[in-house]
Amino acid sequence: MIASQALLDLPLDARIDPQEFLHTAMEWHFNPETGSPYWLKRAKSLPFDPRKDVKRIEDLALFPNIVDELRDVRAEDLIPRGYGAHPDVFGVPESGGTTGIPKRVVFLRDWADKVGTWLDARLDAHGFPRNVNWLALLPRGPHMVGEFARLHATTRGGLAFMIDMDPRWVKKLIAAGKSEEARAYVEHLVEQASFLLHSQDIGVLMTTPPLLERIAQHDDLVELINQKVKGILWAGAHMDTDTRHLFQTEVFPNVKLVGAFGSTMILCGIPERVGLTEDDPRIFDPPSPFITFSVIDPASGHTVDYGKRGQVVMNHVSKNMLLPNNLERDLATRIALPAGQVGDSVADVAPVAQFGNEAVIEGVY
Repeated sequence: MIASQALLDLPLDARIDPQEFLHTAMEWHFNPETGSPYWLKRAKSLPFDPRKDVKRIEDLALFPNIVDELRDVRAEDLIPRGYGAHPDVFGVPESGGTTGIPKRVVFLRDWADKVGTWLDARLDAHGFPRNVNWLALLPRGPHMVGEFARLHATTRGGLAFMIDMDPRWVKKLIAAGKSEEARAYVEHLVEQASFLLHSQDIGVLMTTPPLLERIAQHDDLVELINQKVKGILWAGAHMDTDTRHLFQTEVFPNVKLVGAFGSTMILCGIPERVGLTEDDPRIFDPPSPFITFSVIDPASGHTVDYGKRGQVVMNHVSKNMLLPNNLERDLATRIALPAGQVGDSVADVAPVAQFGNEAVIEGVY
């Protein structure tokens, strides 16, 4: 390994020159000795040379959006050869499958550890509790968020109580017009959460906004959460500013409420910015240059002005994977990143109504 490749091993909060970082990443992913079989083959069809032509974050837009190819590519072909013959694979998570056959990525152990450390520091900055048990109403597979919830609970000093959900089944029921069955399934999840909230010492509740809304319809659970739970971490679906304000000030006033925004295609979840007021929209700052956002007008492809809404383009550039120029199914307001970072931050994230000629159903995740 050449010395400069150590840049790819730095923590997510390290201050890194983005141009030097990108040069190193392109060398890693497109060098025949270190790149993945997928990218080494795909490079032959690119109309540019990534090792020469990708110099700035903006140059990642040269890449085609390849995420649809991840629906059927062999997972082993996504692992860079530089990891050796026996890479330490943390998992092979899938996207939600909202707009077709699910897409897959490969989480390698070093990236999973790096993300876990970064997220822990963000939770500490929010004053999120340690040494308490977690209750997670989240999918554990093929999504990855449930597994990260379990890890956070244990690494932060508590036990993990897991209630698995199948968001694809809920979306399928809603799409088929079987809303009563979908509501019955969600109530089944809430009933399981009730058993644990009543019988165990739960200090953190992690779930999605739709599940939190359903829990809030049960007065006994609201009272119990305000008595026992110290922190609620929501993720997996959007929550608008008015709903969040209602949750924090009226429904769960005794509980620290923190949101996270992420995607399987960036291999990370991003907690909200620290220091926001109750009336502020939730702002999410990606850990650049590993993960960067831009907010564009989908009709023109041009970046919108700060404070304007557009569709989110995501880039993931790490030693683990390269997933550039992915137009996601999210709308957001473009916000300036903190000083020293590159790309955009996003706020007021919400799904588009239609994506890839498919209606977007958020469901419970």
